[in-house]
Amino acid sequence: MLFNSIEFAFFLPIVFLIYWAIGYAHINENTKLRLQNAFVLIASYVFYGWWDWRFLLLIAFTSFCSWGSGLLIASPPALSHREGANKQRMLSPKFWMVANIVLNLGILAVFKYYDFFVSEFGQLFGISTDSLLLRIILPVGISFYTFQALSYSIDVYRQKIEPTKDIIAFFAFIAFFPQLVAGPIERATNLLPQFLQNRKFSYDQATDGMRQILWGLFKKIVVADNCATYVDQVWATYDTQTGSTLLLAAILFTFQIYGDFSGYSDIAIGTAKLFGIKLMRNFNNPYFSRDIAEFWRRWHISLTTWFRDYVYIPLGGSRPEIPANIQNPDRYKKLIIIRNTFVIFLLSGFWHGANWTFIAWGAYHVLLFLPLILLGKNRKYTNQVAEGRLFPTWKECGQILLTFAFVVLGWIIFRAQSITQAWEYVCGLGATSIFSIPMIISGLKRTLFFTAIMLIVEWFDRGKEHPFCLFNIPQWARICVIYILVLCMLEFAGNSQSFIYFQF
Repeated sequence: MLFNSIEFAFFLPIVFLIYWAIGYAHINENTKLRLQNAFVLIASYVFYGWWDWRFLLLIAFTSFCSWGSGLLIASPPALSHREGANKQRMLSPKFWMVANIVLNLGILAVFKYYDFFVSEFGQLFGISTDSLLLRIILPVGISFYTFQALSYSIDVYRQKIEPTKDIIAFFAFIAFFPQLVAGPIERATNLLPQFLQNRKFSYDQATDGMRQILWGLFKKIVVADNCATYVDQVWATYDTQTGSTLLLAAILFTFQIYGDFSGYSDIAIGTAKLFGIKLMRNFNNPYFSRDIAEFWRRWHISLTTWFRDYVYIPLGGSRPEIPANIQNPDRYKKLIIIRNTFVIFLLSGFWHGANWTFIAWGAYHVLLFLPLILLGKNRKYTNQVAEGRLFPTWKECGQILLTFAFVVLGWIIFRAQSITQAWEYVCGLGATSIFSIPMIISGLKRTLFFTAIMLIVEWFDRGKEHPFCLFNIPQWARICVIYILVLCMLEFAGNSQSFIYFQF
């Protein structure tokens, strides 16, 4: 079920009303909580099963194994002295954590990467592998809920959270429908406790959630989907287009993927607020970043922090242990940081899909990171740009534009179907036709106008939780703004497309 569909427009209010009807029923508080969680679980499975009910078995299996692993990590089976130390080590908390990681990553690998590796193996050695391919459909959201499940067992092993015996609450935590198929990738330490405590309806939280949903739908339906019209047309004939047209399409794809993915996150976070649930922020004005390190602190925050906490830091992070026999500790430290950065970006690229373009995209961003690491400036910008000021300085404008240009080039690699296609597209940007007038299609001016509106709103509200809080304007103006946005979305609702990140 899509957030921008008629089905969801009926689904959400029905679920909302039943959920809070249970919440205000005259029954025992513990019973009320269990019924609410059970209803959330049922609604989430209906939401997910609307796409393909068969994959409900997969998410249920992942949930059950992760829930069981948490209990076994905290209280591994007691063994007698006769059974030996080897068996005791084998069934230790670490064993159960690793077993759950291997199981879940194994499922992910089969569905997402098996055919890719088999095909590449066949091409490498010149043999036919068609009979070995599974050709199975990639379950929507499998990368998101798998990582969410993994974080639970890892955090239980690290003793950052107590394992829960409440299987319904745990299943609801994994399958919570607002963020199930495209994030944010929640941590058990934040989301699970919210399913273990009673929730009260908050009018202010709900109205703020509705405004965030509205802004997310605007970014998706009005900005991203209109950008997609131009982008798809250019990419379909990129080898015949002028350099200026290729450049404009690359810029519009940059705003398409942002409006699409951050729009989804806004809808997810706003929807969760309707149910008294707070999800983590996933985007924080990434296109106003002054260097590539700041960009990655603001883009897909839930994924980048996941890799930071569960891969980068365990590898040594930016403070690796330095052996006593190392003659040049500073050089050794830099090399370890560079290695760790390579690992997380290559993994991040590969997480997005089974294609060499995603790996190249990750490697490209590593190369952008290297100068910052070597100069020790990768943590230079941690505050909002032009903080306390209305406009940025000329230097900040230059930094933002340069970073944006690097990001645009990276999205070309990301959008391409192959490394060859990405290279040909980039070469097309170097043609003299880059100075010509780009291709104009119907609706292009309108698309550019709404994209500019999105950027202006997000710039002036960049210090807020989301840019559509509308706290500082009169009520009549607030109603007018909301009315205009609704009209815009109704105008373009017929052109709505699936979310880009559903394929990951």
